[in-house]
Amino acid sequence: MKILALIPARGGSKGIPGKNIKKFAGLPLISHSIRLAMELFPITDICVSTDSMEIAECAKQEGLDVPFLRPAELASDTAGSRETILHALDYYKSKGTDYDAVLLLQPTSPLRTVDDVKQCLSMYSPEVDMVVSVKESSCNPYYNCYETSSNGYLAISKGDGLYTRRQDAPKTWEFNGAVYVINAESIRKMPMGNFKHRIPYEMPAERSIDLDTPIDWIVAELMYNKLYGGE
Repeated sequence: MKILALIPARGGSKGIPGKNIKKFAGLPLISHSIRLAMELFPITDICVSTDSMEIAECAKQEGLDVPFLRPAELASDTAGSRETILHALDYYKSKGTDYDAVLLLQPTSPLRTVDDVKQCLSMYSPEVDMVVSVKESSCNPYYNCYETSSNGYLAISKGDGLYTRRQDAPKTWEFNGAVYVINAESIRKMPMGNFKHRIPYEMPAERSIDLDTPIDWIVAELMYNKLYGGE
């Protein structure tokens, strides 16, 4: 089975300007994902998909070739992950390499570990659409997540609302954005939201921080230092 390690990193970022090359724990943020991928894959199977020359240069300094720049239509706020994945798969197919699966490593999850990725890869098989890292959801629809009914009153989102202790409610999960192992055939057929065969890999909340705001960045650096002994 041939796997493409894909690191998507566009240049524009509103929440944290220039975040993909902003220093996190002493390295450009994207370098954490690149170095992790290089522990598991040959550099010929690692792709940084970016529209930014600055990000491309950063990847080259880590020892990667950046064979293409992502077109502008795939670098906007509205561009989805699926289009970026298909663009990369099509590029390599045009060069004679067909990948069976894609390991998507978003740079915004610097607290994931090599072991997290190994575990996800070990859980993947061609019979599933995707293995995806998750964390237990902070809001449980059986317990403390509500919707507004037609009469304007709050009603529990799921179930009868009779759970009085969170630990008694069924567990629910949310994607944490850290690791996706995606069947290439499946992503060509449909968006990820339509996948029927998704296997969860649970990660703890303290390593599930996804960098979207300046506060996320501060919390993630504090957690990184606590977990890995940084300064």
